[in-house]
Amino acid sequence: MFKKTLTALAIAAAALSAQAQDALKVAATAVPHAEILNFVKPQLKAQGVDLQVREFSDYIQPNAAVEDKQLDANFFQHQPYLDSYNKDRKSSLVAVPNGKVHVEPFGAYSKKIKNVKDLKDGALVAIPNDPSNAGRALLLLQKQGLIELKDPKNITATPLDIAKNPKKLKFRELEAALLPRALGDVDLALINTNYAIEAKLNPTKDALFIEGADSPYTNIVAARADRANDPVIQKLMKALHTPETKKFIQDKYKGAVVPAF
Repeated sequence: MFKKTLTALAIAAAALSAQAQDALKVAATAVPHAEILNFVKPQLKAQGVDLQVREFSDYIQPNAAVEDKQLDANFFQHQPYLDSYNKDRKSSLVAVPNGKVHVEPFGAYSKKIKNVKDLKDGALVAIPNDPSNAGRALLLLQKQGLIELKDPKNITATPLDIAKNPKKLKFRELEAALLPRALGDVDLALINTNYAIEAKLNPTKDALFIEGADSPYTNIVAARADRANDPVIQKLMKALHTPETKKFIQDKYKGAVVPAF
């Protein structure tokens, strides 16, 4: 009887322990965001947080799922993209307090040339088709002296905002996730680092030119305004900002992803 009582108590304790875990559902793109989240998962489990990572391959659904309250937060985007998404979709997602995690320096890749100086007149250049990343690509091209924008600081510029195009470059705007696949069909493609890494491109070695670590496009954790200060989300941010997480990012991505904390 005594043994049965102990067994019953152990089962009850396990059930209570499981119930005590706070579930936190976070949307992320696979690389590097989901990898970083999975790295901190054991640390959060020890603090009573059951981190559940949901992977997405695009930039629309992770925000839609949080807005619709299917998920609690997401980790995949930078503030300019979030601002553009909120404006276009009439949503009101916010970066959580201390929400900055890392920078993914944006780069230009090619299978046809080895040096940007070899880019021919009339070359076809692929860039992301969402406003913030299109602007980011054009700003990077401007920094290389390839184009000049009407407003040199316009982070949401489109090809229509180009004032000078001495090489008469042609632009193809594609969904960000499709850019690596287009490399063989264009002369140059400007690709978000998460998609470059997924395509087995090494940003620090394969990019013809790339943003510096001072890029303003820091990746953030975002949530609905009513959840932004949630204690469970703040536990996530503390876990993402530990020296161990910084070392993980530095060791795993070797400069392709740069900690911003």
